[in-house]
Amino acid sequence: MQDIKAVIDSLQLEPHPEGGFYKEMHRASALIREANGNSKNAYSSIYYLLAGHDFSAWHRIQSDETWFFHLGCDIAIHFFDPQNKLATVQLGQESMQFQVTIPANTWFAAKPVRADAFCLVSCVVGPAFTFTEFEMGQRQTLLDTFGTTVLHKEAVEALTRG
Repeated sequence: MQDIKAVIDSLQLEPHPEGGFYKEMHRASALIREANGNSKNAYSSIYYLLAGHDFSAWHRIQSDETWFFHLGCDIAIHFFDPQNKLATVQLGQESMQFQVTIPANTWFAAKPVRADAFCLVSCVVGPAFTFTEFEMGQRQTLLDTFGTTVLHKEAVEALTRG
């Protein structure tokens, strides 16, 4: 297994507000016009690394986000589907699934499947990611919305902070 610190240093990753480490790798120069008339970059991409017990806390963004697996252990991505049911997709060598797209405005969270390893993915967001369109999930609000079963409640509590 590769050394996590070496990967973080080599890729110049920095801490991400939702957990883990990231670095923006590309922001398209092409612009698109949104329905509100504003212009926005067509897409953006990042490297994203999660290690051990760390997780990407429940959040949602206003654009589709496609995850691509690169290195390390598999990663479990949890999300609430349009019927508010909890779904999970696993990316990596073990699952032999290497990409998944999370639709815009979907609550989702992620965690490595092994506590003694890390996973490195890329995330492509289109239209491009901006922190102004990023919403971190609040535990009680998510429980009020999705906490209808023990499984849902456990997933919300395990993947929120504070």
